[in-house]
Amino acid sequence: MTDMITNSVKKLREERLMSKSELARLAGVSPITIDRIERGEECRVETKRKVLLAFGFSLADKLKVFHD
Repeated sequence: MTDMITNSVKKLREERLMSKSELARLAGVSPITIDRIERGEECRVETKRKVLLAFGFSLADKLKVFHD
């Protein structure tokens, strides 16, 4: 079993009233990938970068979203 990763993706997405599909489209990933990230499953650094940018954060703001 993989280690669960804590993140604020679901909280931030819901605060912005975004659907998983909308965030996925903005980030250039699949809605399934967003679902996995929200459940705390591991994802690639490149995927984290895409999600950060989709939320409008800079790469320096990584810890506002991903707490690993």
